[in-house]
Amino acid sequence: MNPFLDFLITAIPLGITFLYGCVGEILTEKAGHLNLGIPGIMCVGGTCGCMALRILKNSGLPWFVILPIAILAAFAGGLLMGLIYSFLTVTLKANQNVTGLAMTTFGVGVTKFVMSKMAVGGGMMYLYACDYFRFPFQQSKSALKYCGVMVFLGIAIALIAAFVLNKTRVGLHLRAVGENPATADAVGINVTKYKYVATLIGSGIAALGGLFYIMDYAGSYEAYKSIEGMGWLAVALVIFTLWRPNLSILGSLLFGLLYIAGSRIPTLLGIQLDMSATPLLQMLPYAVTIVVLIVISVRKKREHQPPASLGVPYFREER
Repeated sequence: MNPFLDFLITAIPLGITFLYGCVGEILTEKAGHLNLGIPGIMCVGGTCGCMALRILKNSGLPWFVILPIAILAAFAGGLLMGLIYSFLTVTLKANQNVTGLAMTTFGVGVTKFVMSKMAVGGGMMYLYACDYFRFPFQQSKSALKYCGVMVFLGIAIALIAAFVLNKTRVGLHLRAVGENPATADAVGINVTKYKYVATLIGSGIAALGGLFYIMDYAGSYEAYKSIEGMGWLAVALVIFTLWRPNLSILGSLLFGLLYIAGSRIPTLLGIQLDMSATPLLQMLPYAVTIVVLIVISVRKKREHQPPASLGVPYFREER
């Protein structure tokens, strides 16, 4: 395969990891909540999915049964993390930034403990399911083998999220809650319900990114150690794509290209770089996000700004 085409195809599945976290965070932020716990949620999602695969390893079930069970297990792990976050920030009105960071610390710690325990005694055999995730390209010898089931699932989720947010009454109500919860409450919208549901579903979607990264893109037991960094890039992608799930599909591809540019571009161009330059090149997605943030701040277009009540707790008695 042409090296440049292989480079592009490799970036697509890597970008899907960011896409899951980005779409999940967009749904949460549209409800007015800034969830910095996305990296931890992605870690827990990957762990729950791998635990399900480990349990089902010798079950004799066909792959088309094992695969959705693993995906549902990851989604359930994200739901649980989202429920904890929602209870603290929606019900108890805890500070969203602090709560999110605590969720990330907790999720990363739990993941390191559980995944290291699963590796004892040949636990890494749960990775036998890699081929299931890479259907229908599992036999490919090129980067195309990474474009499996969860790549198409991630794109479908982003498109569905965009449709719901922009074309349905539910999406209109959710955006109203994020912009002005007091006004939404006054017209009869259940603000608490929308905040809970959006956060739970968003967390479940983000959790799928962790499972995808371990079981599909990386296909390595050691991959759980780098999920946290992927999660922070997913949060940055939310700003880059201006809180639009459909635009996040292209944004995730760009982030994937930028992330691996440090290791692939010099080789493609025949340039010899010092090893210390690679981490600097991996900062490109963050640098691009900062540029986009500056541009949208200068232009001051309302449609390019985050929800007006983002990060602000809602006290119904004060409306």
